Amino acid sequence: MSHSTLVLTPWMSPHRFVPWQDAVLDYFQGKIDVLEEYDETISSAGSETNPKITIALPCVVRLRRAVNRNKQGVKFSRINVFTRDGFRCQYCGRQLDMKQLNYDHVIPRVQGGFTVWDNIVTSCYPCNSRKDRRTPEQAGMKLLRKPFKPTSLPMTAPIFNMPHKPHEKMLPYLEAATYYASVG
Repeated sequence: MSHSTLVLTPWMSPHRFVPWQDAVLDYFQGKIDVLEEYDETISSAGSETNPKITIALPCVVRLRRAVNRNKQGVKFSRINVFTRDGFRCQYCGRQLDMKQLNYDHVIPRVQGGFTVWDNIVTSCYPCNSRKDRRTPEQAGMKLLRKPFKPTSLPMTAPIFNMPHKPHEKMLPYLEAATYYASVG
């Protein structure tokens, strides 16, 4: 079985996908509530002293407690840069899919720039090519927003670590998050 489980925050926003085995463990540890189940079940071995337990595989679950995501700050990563910038090119302003984006060094590495929050912005491939190995000023381009190190990131629908097409029981939870993100 290669099912994954959609984990929601206590406020019903998508948080992440986990293997179903992790969700079962969290269920028995009292960390989650199961909202939707797959049709498949799993069973324990059982014995004379411990009866056999059969449960449905969890499809969508909700955390009972909030996750403190800011313990060590926001980790620098490509997806977190894109999330900070709203999946929007910081030069032309177009909002694009992740596969259509790259990150750009505002001060290019060849000019001494570093790969850090304060020097990286989201850019589309055409703008990245146009800027080339120059600063925005040298390329005659203007940044929409100066890069910064975020203290937190907005929740986004977790389609980036989704191991497969979402199960139909997950869609209402993902579609609601997409709707609220678009009007928020």
